[in-house]
Amino acid sequence: MIPSEPPRTAGAVARTVSGQSMAGRAGYDEHFLGVPVPLPVPAGPAVETVVLPYTHFTVVLRPDRRMAAATAVCIDGGRLLEQVPQERDWQLDPRLDGDRQTGEEVYRNNSLDKGHLVPRPAPVWGEAEEAYEADADTFHYTNAAPQADVCNPSRQVWQGLESYLLGHAARPGRKLAVLTGPVLHDSDPPYRGIQVPLRFWKVAAFLRDGSLAATAYVLDQSPDLVWDAERALAGATPGAPPPLGAFRTFQVPVTDVAELTSLNLGPLPAADLMPVVRAPEERWKRLASHEDIVLRRR
Repeated sequence: MIPSEPPRTAGAVARTVSGQSMAGRAGYDEHFLGVPVPLPVPAGPAVETVVLPYTHFTVVLRPDRRMAAATAVCIDGGRLLEQVPQERDWQLDPRLDGDRQTGEEVYRNNSLDKGHLVPRPAPVWGEAEEAYEADADTFHYTNAAPQADVCNPSRQVWQGLESYLLGHAARPGRKLAVLTGPVLHDSDPPYRGIQVPLRFWKVAAFLRDGSLAATAYVLDQSPDLVWDAERALAGATPGAPPPLGAFRTFQVPVTDVAELTSLNLGPLPAADLMPVVRAPEERWKRLASHEDIVLRRR
């Protein structure tokens, strides 16, 4: 425990912690785009969170789930650094007790991937020293969540969203503010002292014609009990990871992300570029490739 850390209290108001080895981290800048895009925080009362600033991004961690409720990163597309070290070791954040974050014991000797919430390339921009620091910061366990060890086209769509949006949605400034996190639901399956999230969400914010614009996405790794029956049965084995399905990526209304996560997304629902339709089969648009993304109101 950090000696200067205040007593643990319940409530939706988050506190920021600091530690000597992580000193100087400015974190996410809500004015990065020139218009305010606040850090997402729980909308309801009695949800304890801890705000952890890193270089160019911030993690809003829920200690009760031992993982992030949300992350927020500033991406300067014109200053991204491509040459970064190839190997990094994952580490616990020294500003928190180990029992308040998900560490290597959850990922050891199983098929679970450490899924970056803020992808490694996203905050790696600026001068070399700060870019390298940002790269290393993405390898804190607080910036990870368990994901299925499958690789399919839908996962590739998810992993390439920031790059695609930088190239197509944020010109001429080539700047993005991207909010990402797991959908933390009470029914998420338990495993090794945590609950494994079955869905992830992402909201990208940028300027279009001088005004704030946003798009939202959901990655679903819920098991398909028709096609993944064998994995689902295997998941019932004591000590094995819970059954997870092949990834499916959707573009969704920003309001749906706010409802799924119970997070306050500030001005982003009103800035959504995806038209809201009422028919359930049309409301979530499954993405086979980045070309399916809607980037302009119809």
